[in-house]
Amino acid sequence: MSDGSSPITAESGVFLSDDSIELSSGLLGGVADWIMDSAIADMPTDKLLEGACVRLLAAGLPIARAHMSYRTLHPSIESVSLLWDTGEPVRAMEHMHGAGSSAIWQRSPFYFMIQNDLVALRRRLAGPAALVDFTVLVDLQADGYTDYLALMVKFDDGPEVSSGRDNGIVTSWTTRRPDGFVDDDIAALLRVKQRLGVAAKMAIKNQIATNVVSTYLGPTAGAQVLSGNIQRGDGQTIHAVIFYSDLRGSSGLADRLPASAYISLLNGYFECAAGAVLDAGGEVLNYIGDGVLAIFPIGDMSEEEAAEAALGAAKEARRRLHDVNENLHFMGRDPLEFGVALHVGDVVFGNIGSGGRLAFTTIGSAVNEVARLEALTKTLDAPILMSGEFKSAVKRADPSVELTGFGFQKMRGIGAPIDVFGINPDELTP
Repeated sequence: MSDGSSPITAESGVFLSDDSIELSSGLLGGVADWIMDSAIADMPTDKLLEGACVRLLAAGLPIARAHMSYRTLHPSIESVSLLWDTGEPVRAMEHMHGAGSSAIWQRSPFYFMIQNDLVALRRRLAGPAALVDFTVLVDLQADGYTDYLALMVKFDDGPEVSSGRDNGIVTSWTTRRPDGFVDDDIAALLRVKQRLGVAAKMAIKNQIATNVVSTYLGPTAGAQVLSGNIQRGDGQTIHAVIFYSDLRGSSGLADRLPASAYISLLNGYFECAAGAVLDAGGEVLNYIGDGVLAIFPIGDMSEEEAAEAALGAAKEARRRLHDVNENLHFMGRDPLEFGVALHVGDVVFGNIGSGGRLAFTTIGSAVNEVARLEALTKTLDAPILMSGEFKSAVKRADPSVELTGFGFQKMRGIGAPIDVFGINPDELTP
């Protein structure tokens, strides 16, 4: 193992110092400056890697392939990998949670570096000094690559470190040149390593911020917050088709079930209602207890398209409920039930609260109306109800859709009665 002062060799495979090789200037200085400018400009990681590779190639480095991987903070995605090949745009690959325990990852050079706290690793892939001791290197050697250099930059940034997350970037650089990398090539890659790490860290932090606010507020409200609308009273009005669903009998379920079982049941319900909305192109604004408030914005799509998408989501939610209840029946558990209400109106995103503790939430008369409309699904024994405004929009989209009229219904807290319609039960057959 290297003591940190020897140059990169095929024998040691590691190099821990940036300053044992004389660095060049000129074109490489321009690449380094471009990377730092990219950090200031908040360039996303894929464009950052592609731009750096193209400029390094133009500066004379014989790179034919580059790979960057980093962890992220996302409810579904554990890490992201970016792959650049000469003349090709960068390809992004997202790895779901649990990928870090896969056999493929654990046989990779990157995993070996992280586990052994190595900031660099080199493997010649051709000639008498070739050392092919990782699966990916076998593939690279077969594809005609001759030299491989992997570098790691750690992010020592507080909470993530204390929580056990290994944050940073790992990159690999590969060439097809018969003699592999020479000292000047390695010096150039070492020169840009830290700068690339700084720029990548900025881009990753920005993406994590977007992930977090989108996860907890939704993309529309999250974008409002990130754009600076964080003062009390800031807000925006959106005209949209509104979808509201609420789980029935939730208080009794919460009383009867252990907390973990109740949370699991709630998540199963949310997969039905919220999952169907997201898959249909809608946006979930809020989980109100065990209710789902979502919209299909009008503007991104026409009112007719939004209504058709929302009705499709409501039907799909009911179909998913059938599947969930089949599983619950198999386990000897009581079935779930929920209603869905569909409406058209204005949704107001607004900052409300006191002092330094605000909530970016959704308010407005249309939100109250759709919630009251959903409450009627139990009274009228109709799993999906819609307002007259929504019925007009969906009929324009599909005149053949079969609806049942329930007349004008007076609802608590709503001044004028609302014309209410429901779906033909035959339309909801699983």
